[in-house]
Amino acid sequence: MEVTIRHTEPNDFIGVQALYAQPGAYSGTLQLPYPAQQMWEQRLKGPDADSYNLVAEANGIIVGQIGMDLMGSPRRRHVGNIGMAVCSNQQNRGIGAKMLAAMIDLANNWLAVTRIELEVYTDNEAAIALYEKSGFVKEGTAKNYAFRDGRYVDAYLMARVSP
Repeated sequence: MEVTIRHTEPNDFIGVQALYAQPGAYSGTLQLPYPAQQMWEQRLKGPDADSYNLVAEANGIIVGQIGMDLMGSPRRRHVGNIGMAVCSNQQNRGIGAKMLAAMIDLANNWLAVTRIELEVYTDNEAAIALYEKSGFVKEGTAKNYAFRDGRYVDAYLMARVSP
């Protein structure tokens, strides 16, 4: 199966909404269950000038999404924050690594971003391994970071700093 990484287009809202409707996607991110197509349509129709979104597509189906928001403060313009998800039935096939590599390339080589930050739940071992393999390091732990499935969960604060 060939996976293509490309910029998100406004018409991708149905595929992206379907991705984040999966329990593994919304429980591993800050998304909520039952995402509305209208919310994703609006989000993808007019993204902020400092937001970059890519999707992974296989056989015409969106199987992953990654987004990066650049910091607005002039003193933090070199920093981006990312979030991503891969379809539950497509995990462990290198799709996340491919999306992450594409976003790191965009950040470092085209946007002058030298620090990429992310938050990941401490129990998401697969994501943590992917991020560490891609050069991210744990910088701290945010206690009670988010409310998920009826309880508060912790998250690691991770970053990748390029020279």
